[in-house]
Amino acid sequence: MKKFLLAGVAVSALFGGSAVAADLARPAPVYAPPPVLVPLFTWTGCYVGGNVGGIWAKSDWNDTIVGDFGTNTASGALGGLQGGCNYQVGAWVFGIQGDYDWSNVNNNTANVIFPVLSDQTQIKSLGSVTGRVGYSWDRFLAYFKGGGAWLQSNYSVQVAGFNVATASNTNTGWTVGVGGEYAFLNWLTGFVEYDYYNFNNGNSNNLVCTPAVCAPAVAFGNVGVTTNVNVIKAGLNFKFGPGGF
Repeated sequence: MKKFLLAGVAVSALFGGSAVAADLARPAPVYAPPPVLVPLFTWTGCYVGGNVGGIWAKSDWNDTIVGDFGTNTASGALGGLQGGCNYQVGAWVFGIQGDYDWSNVNNNTANVIFPVLSDQTQIKSLGSVTGRVGYSWDRFLAYFKGGGAWLQSNYSVQVAGFNVATASNTNTGWTVGVGGEYAFLNWLTGFVEYDYYNFNNGNSNNLVCTPAVCAPAVAFGNVGVTTNVNVIKAGLNFKFGPGGF
């Protein structure tokens, strides 16, 4: 009996010692922190910013009584402000934006019917309220926009540089555009876009004659100007909302 007991103790000691030795030989586990999850950028939020660019305008003059007064073109610089809000659903981004730009573009072209006269168009400002639909690749957004627009212009008929008749109107129209925007930081984005505007105020300019020089035989009361405007501009936006300010 004692022999069996001693044999059992010996076997236990043998296997127990082997297990302890195996535990001592196994390397201790190394703690690894969980991976850090970096959130994807979101376009959801609101923004304000500024822009600069170039403007090209073509104005067609017409009088319902006298006829076609001719066409003039003008180009120059513009600059202004914009603001809006976006909401992202998956990769799609939906938004609304308002912008307002100032310009001092003007051109003077000889009148087709009365060569002694010239027609001057001066564009003072340009504004719009548009909806935007875009598709994003993380921090890059390609978008299309469209909506209503407003053009503030001065019109005048001149003789040797002196105004014969003048008018100042705010014309309504429409605009469409395309652009691309990139988020440099979670709160700072930059964009480049092209916009096309169309304004047709019919024959409602009602140029007012300057009494000292206006020729009564020339009808200026029903002058209409159709203006097509092309704009290329770039700007920066400061983003508010998720991940922004």
